[in-house]
Amino acid sequence: MDVAISGASGLLGSALAASLQADGHRVVRFVRGGVTHGDEIGWDPDEGRIDAPALEGIDAVVHLAGEGIATHRWSAHQKRRIRDSRAKGTSVLAAAVASRARRPRVLVSASAIGYYGDRDDEILTEDSPPGLDFLAGVCTTWEAETKPAADAGVRTVIVRTGIVLSADGGALKNMLLPFRLGLGGRQGTGKQWMSWIAIDDEVAALRAAIDDDRLRGPVNVVAPNPVTNADFARALGNVLHRPTVLPTPLLPLKLRFGGELVDSLLLVSQRVSPTRLEAVSFPFRYPVLEPALESILRGS
Repeated sequence: MDVAISGASGLLGSALAASLQADGHRVVRFVRGGVTHGDEIGWDPDEGRIDAPALEGIDAVVHLAGEGIATHRWSAHQKRRIRDSRAKGTSVLAAAVASRARRPRVLVSASAIGYYGDRDDEILTEDSPPGLDFLAGVCTTWEAETKPAADAGVRTVIVRTGIVLSADGGALKNMLLPFRLGLGGRQGTGKQWMSWIAIDDEVAALRAAIDDDRLRGPVNVVAPNPVTNADFARALGNVLHRPTVLPTPLLPLKLRFGGELVDSLLLVSQRVSPTRLEAVSFPFRYPVLEPALESILRGS
């Protein structure tokens, strides 16, 4: 297949591209600025520009690009960047996909379990309603922008991803230093649910979204066994052979990033079920947290 990927240089995009290329597929990357070779498609989502004719003959489009959620403190300007980078990019891409005579057969568009907001112990499926906080609003808007592609008959999969565990980036990498120093522990009460997925399973789920015609609409991409924050801390401490007695102090993080960002990323409770992946018998390689962490961190 020829697969076009936005955000191909990010943690997920680079892992997906490597997996596809290892199996002999051609990866075409969306790039800002000048195109330097035939495996690139030029676009500027901020300006609403894309080389739509270059999508002719592309089999699948995977849209992973967007401003980092925790890159900067959440000012009004930064919140707008977070929202607009997702909404504008998805709008431009979905419209371009829909406009082609020979359309890609599938659009896989990123979203996140932030869609559900803070839901305590409620078990959340793809049919659960959205939350009411900032990230839930971002995800709702983000997902709605895929509509032109779906309306044009392109199978559209919205991937609501949980906390992706990788030693190379993301939340787990940020946790490793304090935990290795014996300073890691639960955050807040530790009762909040964390819905996670190993990066190998994330990549496999993205590929299932490309390949499996039974998948369409929102799909929760999380492991089938979410854990509480306290249990996550305990499992990571076990794998690293470090104590996890003391809670993680949140005040320094709140002083640096602001209370709303820290609360939204660390203290919300999201107990998410991968209902639609399970319905197609998706083979999770790492369904349980501690073995997943052992595999991910082996040799790191």
